[in-house]
Amino acid sequence: MPAGQQVEVDEHEQIVERVAAIDVAKASGMVCTRVPHATKAGKRTTTVWQVRSTTNQILELADQLVGEGIERVVVESTSDYWRPFVYLLEARGLVVWLVNARDVKHLPGRPKTDKLDAVWLCKLNERGMLRPSFVPPVQIRRLRDDTRLRADLTQERSRHKQRLEKLLEDALIKLSTVATDIFGVSGRAMLEALITGERDPKVLAELARGRLRVKHAALVEALTGQFSDHHAFVARMLLDQIDTLGGQIDQLTGRIEETITAIPTATPPALGPGGDPGAAVHDGIGPARSVPSPAERVDPQTGEVLAAALPVVDRLDEVAGIGRHAAQVIIAEVGLDMGQFPTPGQLVSWARLSPRTIQSGAKHRGGATGKGNPYLKAALGEAAAAAAKTDTFPWASATAAWSGASASSKRWSPSPARSW
Repeated sequence: MPAGQQVEVDEHEQIVERVAAIDVAKASGMVCTRVPHATKAGKRTTTVWQVRSTTNQILELADQLVGEGIERVVVESTSDYWRPFVYLLEARGLVVWLVNARDVKHLPGRPKTDKLDAVWLCKLNERGMLRPSFVPPVQIRRLRDDTRLRADLTQERSRHKQRLEKLLEDALIKLSTVATDIFGVSGRAMLEALITGERDPKVLAELARGRLRVKHAALVEALTGQFSDHHAFVARMLLDQIDTLGGQIDQLTGRIEETITAIPTATPPALGPGGDPGAAVHDGIGPARSVPSPAERVDPQTGEVLAAALPVVDRLDEVAGIGRHAAQVIIAEVGLDMGQFPTPGQLVSWARLSPRTIQSGAKHRGGATGKGNPYLKAALGEAAAAAAKTDTFPWASATAAWSGASASSKRWSPSPARSW
């Protein structure tokens, strides 16, 4: 008989004596607690009641759970309705787990009510059969709000630019076929002149600057159209909206940089007496090991600075393909405490960038990666596309070796799309 194979599991399952669970909705939450029976040994007491999702009601609930000695509270992540429960209960010192609704689905074939869902969630919590979701600390959450709003406003500005380009097509103005960016210095000057009433294509073409001046004849053809007062009115509104969004995006970018700078673990620790790095500044956002331990290394003989530790944004900026914008998004979405992800593989899996492994018998196949975090995936996708165009891309040397050239003499490029 073949010997069995030992496998490693995440952690030892154990019964938690005093637990609570909350099935949240928009206006209320169904609370369930399971604690040992007061008189009967080995028995459990289950209590279910409804609590309104207002601040005062949740604070009263927190005091009640603390008084009952609840060891762990589990909250189902339904839309954004979980936020007041998680934030206020954590502020009272309770251990709160936010769990994915997909992992706590009720068994099929049984009635589904808020009361039964709360009891089921509490039983799963009691037996340690749930995994907590990653909830970043408050400063990272605020940073995430700013970076996500910046991304949304950037997308909105892009939509307004597309609307303006469609408006020019309606006016028979083909400026985008000649100018790479119709919102550059030259394109913007031509648009402003069109809005103020200038219709002569030769006069408009003279507004070109830089390399666009050599395309004078093509500009005259492209600017010959039927741009009316109606087009001018709509174009003015769209340009004003684009400028407003641009100013808001710049304001958010400045706020994001200030927020990251204010996080102690995002900057190197200050030097202590004698040039030695002092104790790492720590405010509970992440461990000191998430940033370089020495701020500077000084040669004891000459006093020369050998190396300088960089802030976390500058360190990420050194990675091929990652700029400051992408670094800010990565910090906002992942945080600074890498203790949340014991291995790089778990971080990649959490970001939904690796396919799920499916094995049955002799068959092995990869499953879908899942939706994941759209803001993080967008930033990493842009970084990967940018890194693929550099000589420092990990596959650059191997690709150059296959083609018989050195990595420094030939850049790596993805294979062209297959034509059928």
